[in-house]
Amino acid sequence: MNVVGWRLRVDWRASVSLVGSVLKWLAVPLVFPLLVGLYYGEGVVTFLVTIAVTATVGWLLERLDPDPDMGAREGFLMVALTWLAVSLVGSLPYLVAGNGLLVVETFPYLVVESGPSTLSAPVNALFESMSGFTTTGATVMGDISFDTHSRAVMMWRQQTQWLGGMGIVVLAVAILPELSVGGAQLMDAEAPGPGIQKLTPRIAETARALWRAYLGITALEMLLLYGLHVTGGVLGTPLAPEMTLYNAVAHGFTTMATGGFSPEARSIEAFSAVVQWVIVPFMVAAGTNFALFWHALNGEPRRFLEDAEFRFYVGVLGVLSAVLTVLLFVGPGIATTPEQVGPVAGNVESAARHAIFQVVSIITTTGYASMDFNTWSAGAQYLLLVGMFVGGSAGSTGGAIKIVRWYVILKSLKRELFTTIHPEAVRPVRIGGRAVDERALRGIYVFTLLYLVIFFVAAFLVFVDAERAGGPALNLLESMSAVAATLGNVGPGFQLVGPMNSYLPFPPTTKLLMVALMWIGRLEILPVLVLLTPAYWRS
Repeated sequence: MNVVGWRLRVDWRASVSLVGSVLKWLAVPLVFPLLVGLYYGEGVVTFLVTIAVTATVGWLLERLDPDPDMGAREGFLMVALTWLAVSLVGSLPYLVAGNGLLVVETFPYLVVESGPSTLSAPVNALFESMSGFTTTGATVMGDISFDTHSRAVMMWRQQTQWLGGMGIVVLAVAILPELSVGGAQLMDAEAPGPGIQKLTPRIAETARALWRAYLGITALEMLLLYGLHVTGGVLGTPLAPEMTLYNAVAHGFTTMATGGFSPEARSIEAFSAVVQWVIVPFMVAAGTNFALFWHALNGEPRRFLEDAEFRFYVGVLGVLSAVLTVLLFVGPGIATTPEQVGPVAGNVESAARHAIFQVVSIITTTGYASMDFNTWSAGAQYLLLVGMFVGGSAGSTGGAIKIVRWYVILKSLKRELFTTIHPEAVRPVRIGGRAVDERALRGIYVFTLLYLVIFFVAAFLVFVDAERAGGPALNLLESMSAVAATLGNVGPGFQLVGPMNSYLPFPPTTKLLMVALMWIGRLEILPVLVLLTPAYWRS
């Protein structure tokens, strides 16, 4: 195709056709919230409409190119468009339910929602959907309750995070034969971290292996959480009175996805201390490279101890948790203690639990809250802000910069100090005994620099736009934490955007900026930025 003297190099029809294939199959997981709606007798029409629209749009887009031929350029476009498309489609249940379409009061199964919803506004619906699929966990859902939203819609909100956790495209590669050719570059463009580890000779098998591990650990957490509820009932001791089957499934979806959405307005604070302790190791697992679980299931559990990234990851979690535990126990870390939480300062178990829970939640970018850390001191909050930039392991469901990049940067700084003293020395950066390619090092430096530049520019834009649009008056910590939380797919920030608050007060333009931040943050910036270069589009 010739456009003003140059030839369009990208076969956009092939990319859009493959996006259509993904959308068409997205109608399948939409059946689950439909079944939830049928069981509870609410929100059924919402999902009947969404399934019909999703399948139809997907089928029509798929017709653009019945036999798509995908190269590297088409792969980048397909991955970027897929995340936009699923987020747009994922917003349909919020729009249909929020606007009360097709309500027939005579037939309760056709009732769409229970009350007025902030998600009836298209920008809010898109924000919530993008936050779900990118596993960010930031919300504009004003009233998080079943009085306003049906259980079917609330379960869809949880499920979007689970689908986005391991990756929409990774799932598509696992189940769609047309994506098995070129699947490696698709997964590499989508997967969190510097690159994806090929576990089997065929990339589709690798995708299926990752999803099997993801599904298995999710199911285990759901069983344990509901088991606490059932066991407490049998013993007559309330171990987890609020952890019903619905809540167990809902939180299983969003823990392993490092998502952070909860159908409870007070997040994990709404549950007992036992539940909070049980969730911690699953958040740690979610921030771990899933390839390690594959090796463990294949008789190589020693890989956990041998993996340098995993050791560094656990070390960072341990050090920051210990520091925060001391701050909370001694007292300087707590400004005020919420009544519903109980004493933290001077209580070893409570201080350790909240410190460990929040450090793990923030570093893995899960975004759950065991208490409102807006009540913590500025020093404790800034410690969590630093954690927002750390991130989980490569090949995990976590966001932010990623622990492996920080590990490589520290190792390369150590090398620079050594070669400064010994200029004749040749000393490669090594991870686990393997030398890191210099090109990969440059890529890590470029990504980290881009991430920080985008963070500072976006924080300035959020601050200015709130002033321009007459939005909330932001301070520096609020602006920085809001951007760190959306770009890093963390979810909650501080003060205005704290864990028990929402992003609802921001003007629509700021929300759209944050939607873009969540999108590029989930795709790790470069796959999106490359689409903006003229060289990508033309020969």
